[in-house]
Amino acid sequence: MIPIHSVTSDDLPQQINSLENRPDKPEEACGVFGIYAPGQDVAKLTYFGLYALQHRGQESAGIATFEGTQVHLHKDMGLVSQVFNETILAQLPGSLAVGHNRYSTTGSSRKVNAQPAVVETRLGLLALAHNGNLVNTVQLREELLKSNFNLITTTDSEMIAYAIAQEVNTGLDWLEGSIRAFHRCQGAFSLVIATPDGVMGTRDPNGIRPLVIGTLQGNPVRYVLASETCGLDIIGADFLRDVEPGELVWITEQGLSSFRWNQQPQRKLCIFEMIYFARPDSLMHNESLYSYRMRLGRRIAQESPVDADMVFGVPDSGIPAAIGFSQVSGVPYAEGLIKNRYVGRTFIQPTQTMRESGIKMKLNPLKDVLFGKRVIIVDDSIVRGTTSRKLVKALRDAGAAEVHMRISSPPVTHPCFYGIDTDTQDQLIAATKSVAEIAKQLEVDSLAYLSWEGMLEETREDTNSFCSACFTGDYPVAIPEQVKRSKLILEKVVI
Repeated sequence: MIPIHSVTSDDLPQQINSLENRPDKPEEACGVFGIYAPGQDVAKLTYFGLYALQHRGQESAGIATFEGTQVHLHKDMGLVSQVFNETILAQLPGSLAVGHNRYSTTGSSRKVNAQPAVVETRLGLLALAHNGNLVNTVQLREELLKSNFNLITTTDSEMIAYAIAQEVNTGLDWLEGSIRAFHRCQGAFSLVIATPDGVMGTRDPNGIRPLVIGTLQGNPVRYVLASETCGLDIIGADFLRDVEPGELVWITEQGLSSFRWNQQPQRKLCIFEMIYFARPDSLMHNESLYSYRMRLGRRIAQESPVDADMVFGVPDSGIPAAIGFSQVSGVPYAEGLIKNRYVGRTFIQPTQTMRESGIKMKLNPLKDVLFGKRVIIVDDSIVRGTTSRKLVKALRDAGAAEVHMRISSPPVTHPCFYGIDTDTQDQLIAATKSVAEIAKQLEVDSLAYLSWEGMLEETREDTNSFCSACFTGDYPVAIPEQVKRSKLILEKVVI
């Protein structure tokens, strides 16, 4: 039996996905969390882990706990703090748990598609949470339907869960069945999987999406899995290491075991995780992403200097790069925009007048600071250009004499197929316009992007170990033609 507690309606206003109401940024797929800690309140620990990973997905949240062979599941639409409360968490007992924050990239934004996905196998139930996107979903779905699996969602995550069930049902154990299923999956997947016997964590052979291991000190030591280290910090867990590309870790009462299920992994971490998605306090390559983002700002100050009175970042993601820009250029750093940090996803639509005023619900210019000044505004990316244009207008309305824009990443010219929502190619402003044309459309005095080489070199890692397909169109995992056609609308990209 799987107790499922519901709080809100399955029916949400369709307009939340309209271009008008969506942020002018690439949007993340999901955050995942897993824990094996008998004797501890695993539901509450998972709740806090998801709370720290909220930036990775705001559409839905869910937690599944295992109490022996019994699964307790709660998932619903909304933020973590809206989906769960003390009463609900008290109804999720167990010794291990997996949790999920969702932003939909495969499957619509509805409660039925919320995760974890729970399916039955001959060995008992399994609960799976997925960050990423498969590119062979059509083939995998056909295989499962031929085997008479009753797919109730439209997500690739459910397909992975059923693929594991299918392999386990042939007589394989959890590990063998899961590994066999992983070989059937193509694309990006970082998974946490709960079973009655333990918790698994794995990454695809390219490691496109992140997944880390943490430890909770005690006797014995317990283990935690999370999309980012900030999900460990919040519960007092210590960062141990990354789950490696093509690795499966198995956490049971005996501790942590590692299995390399792919013998030819080729690391291709999504570079946008470092530029924008992951929290600045999360660790990658033994340093905070705040440090990397500051270096991006220093680099673009070297590549594209401009004389101005002040520099500031678009809160919050543009701030580290703006500080780095100031350090190299000598242009004073100041706050030019104030962010309303209590504005989240809302289903109450603003009035027409408010929509015309653009970004003021979330960002408000400091008029007395900006008046008469030549300003440099630093942001991490431009996708469609809609928000950037409104922002420039707001700065000019506040009295800025000149507005120069610097972007701490290259132009986004290609869509992502690995778990990031970057729209179809015809909606990407840099896919159809030159930098000069974009500057004219945004009505800035100057515009410059960071070079592709600079972005990779500032990682201080092997520059071949990152996926940067959204800037180059060089996809590390082959995209089937029918999938490619859904987003690659244009034959020619303007560089």
